[in-house]
Amino acid sequence: MALTKSNRRLRIKRRIRKVVTGTADRPRMSVFRSNKEISAQLIDDTTGNTILAASSTEKPVATEKATKIEKSVLVGKLIAEKAAKAGITSVSFDRNGYLYHGRVKAIAEGAREGGLNF
Repeated sequence: MALTKSNRRLRIKRRIRKVVTGTADRPRMSVFRSNKEISAQLIDDTTGNTILAASSTEKPVATEKATKIEKSVLVGKLIAEKAAKAGITSVSFDRNGYLYHGRVKAIAEGAREGGLNF
């Protein structure tokens, strides 16, 4: 029987998470994509805490009149800005089972433009 789209993504996600982990020095940047919005978190897997997060529902991004890909770039820049204030310069990128194109790629490029290394 063929896998559903969500089951396929979960299998890919588990396969990625075997390799990608986050520490306090180099947290994991996890991306979540819904049909309308996109968000990213910096996670310390050793303690299980979310260090900081950014979303397209936050005021600086939500007030922009832009496409979903343009908003993804803005979210990437926003999380890079917040990470710089927290003293974080490098992260491990976790695409969370999504393909690396479109909005997921845009958020990564926005974070790189903002100064994050991964």
